[in-house]
Amino acid sequence: MTAADSGPASGPDLLQIAPTPPGPPRERADAARNRRLLLAAAWRLFEQHGVDGLTMDAVAKAAGVGKGTVFRRFGDKSGLVSALLDERERELQQGILSGPAPLGPGASDAERVQAFVGAYLDYLQTHLELSRVSETVSPGARYRIGAYWFWIKHLTILSADAYDPEFRAHAVLALMDADLVHSLLARGWTWDRIRSGVETEISR
Repeated sequence: MTAADSGPASGPDLLQIAPTPPGPPRERADAARNRRLLLAAAWRLFEQHGVDGLTMDAVAKAAGVGKGTVFRRFGDKSGLVSALLDERERELQQGILSGPAPLGPGASDAERVQAFVGAYLDYLQTHLELSRVSETVSPGARYRIGAYWFWIKHLTILSADAYDPEFRAHAVLALMDADLVHSLLARGWTWDRIRSGVETEISR
């Protein structure tokens, strides 16, 4: 996965630090068609029944395939949910790489961190339940998601002035952990309070 340009005030960009690996092999036409079929069925189930209705058995039945096909394609529920979120994550990644400032290149590092946090919270607010499943379905699931490491690379570069840039990157993302946000909302917090808290912490 490509990493983000860090803007004018930072060190080498991520393309130099982590060159883009060759893309994945092209899918066979039937495999790509089956993937689209399964994801369409999964979205319908999620829209109708929420995240609790999004089981591997239910997706297989809705798509008219065997359960083994779903497991072979996505591995587990975390893999299925990650595939559902992939397109939305790519939109945010593209904004980081080549979108307008301050999310994209052309602003200071601090401005870009603030813009990323705002954009990520927007994404999380829209897809909180799916994000929570993808991050908690098994121990350590959050840290096996490719997009997580994309965000880490981006924030590490933008935190070049920190004592430990990579630690700061993990700390920023920890403030926006989907399970944490879900728990705070369940305790009566508002999104405005959560946003204000995160923005205040990252500006310290």
